[in-house]
Amino acid sequence: MKRTEIVYLYDIIDANPNGDPNDENRPRMDAESGCAKVSDVRLKRTIRDYLHESGGQEIFCRQIEKSDGTIQAGKDRAEDFFEKVTEKARNEAKTVLDKRALIEAEVLKACIDVRLFGATIPIPKLPKNKNEKDSSVTLTGPVQFAMGTSLHRVEPRFIKGTGAFASGQGAQQKTFREEYVLPYALIAFYGIVNEQAAKTTKLTDEDVEALFESVWYGTKNLITRSKFGQRPLLLLLVEYSEPNAYIGRLDRFLKIKPAELRGEAIRDVGELTLDLAELASALNGKKAKIHQLRYAWDKRLKLSQEPQGDQFMGCSATNLNYE
Repeated sequence: MKRTEIVYLYDIIDANPNGDPNDENRPRMDAESGCAKVSDVRLKRTIRDYLHESGGQEIFCRQIEKSDGTIQAGKDRAEDFFEKVTEKARNEAKTVLDKRALIEAEVLKACIDVRLFGATIPIPKLPKNKNEKDSSVTLTGPVQFAMGTSLHRVEPRFIKGTGAFASGQGAQQKTFREEYVLPYALIAFYGIVNEQAAKTTKLTDEDVEALFESVWYGTKNLITRSKFGQRPLLLLLVEYSEPNAYIGRLDRFLKIKPAELRGEAIRDVGELTLDLAELASALNGKKAKIHQLRYAWDKRLKLSQEPQGDQFMGCSATNLNYE
């Protein structure tokens, strides 16, 4: 496995990329820059949903309803995996630490999201050891994303509409729905795959390929009302030939042209060009340590430097051919 830096761009039209529950579910914003923000948790949810629903992969962090209609807590989820351990191994577990080791091994074997992103797993004590305390497993994920940020200023728009149901039994007046949307935003995420941390969670090359695919196609699969209208536009993977090689925050090198374009007025990706000059310069400064670039690109996003054969921004490159 190679150290890999990730740059991912997608856009959103007339939707809310990531509502803030502490602010009337308005789109998350940076007050100083006027740019939209999207949490890494939101992107990871997109990835998890695609891996589970389209890829059939087991996911640890997902909502599971119990027989009484309540939602599983973390301890309940941990017990699910303790039950998957052989009866012999369960019976041989003498302490909560023994139980913790069994659950950790089972979760890492089964759950791709824990191998990717890590997790904190609460471990209930064994019923036979009443004097013990509960324990937990903390695994640091080898794949991490920073918060996503729009490459331009945005201006949320307030929308009010009628709902399908009356406000109460016997009432004539329909309910109203109120929401905030962004007319347009081009959002960039930065992430990294750390090959050293991958050893701890037993992350495989196959897991990493599934991650890249789920970033792209998971975005396409977002069909809820508030998230519909998102399009993956560019996924760039910088694979290094040397351990621990690193540039960092590649998204900060991205700019949009023309520079005088008023961000709040943008309504379509066709109105702008992604300026890759600074990113290309940064990559060429580390070219000796770069194994290759891999990329997926929707040509609706105009680039200042387009891939040419097996070259992109002066580096050897391979097209992922995602559609």
